[in-house]
Amino acid sequence: MTMIANRIVRAACTAAAASGLTAIGTSAQAPVGVAAAVPRASASADSLLNRLVGNWRMSGQVRGHPVQYTLVATRVLGDRYVELHMSDGMLPPKYEARVFIGADTVPGRVLVHWLDNFGAAVSVPAGNGYVVGDTIRFEFAYSDGPFRDTFVYQPAAGTWMFRLESGDRAGAWRPFAEYDVRPIAPR
Repeated sequence: MTMIANRIVRAACTAAAASGLTAIGTSAQAPVGVAAAVPRASASADSLLNRLVGNWRMSGQVRGHPVQYTLVATRVLGDRYVELHMSDGMLPPKYEARVFIGADTVPGRVLVHWLDNFGAAVSVPAGNGYVVGDTIRFEFAYSDGPFRDTFVYQPAAGTWMFRLESGDRAGAWRPFAEYDVRPIAPR
């Protein structure tokens, strides 16, 4: 596709997205080069992701060392993702991440992009997982072994527990990090 054709398609997709359509595929009803609509994400996954939205304090440990982060979670990109912005509060931060979690059109499935200040090489591949009840679990298939994140919402307290684990090729999981995630201001 030429650069001009690419720009035309991108502009059409932007216009379609602005009107509530998603830029995937085409249909006989859509003009040539204009994306057709796809279904919205599953309601249960989106509902649990909405519980992440807000300002949080993360307290816990990474590899046995105590840590504390701030977490700001907002809906972004047409409300299709929840962006988690984590930072240790240092200037400049020793650790900072932006995590994009989106509910797939497949019920209960989520897709995750974890970007942090360790760079692009460790931000590949994207993760995928699922939502069951009050739990979001996703995995990343890194070349040196899998990584699994489990986020559990605790409705009675209005808090979260985040557990990150690294796996080995034999299928055993080891703790990497665990956080108690509490709202900074009452929800």
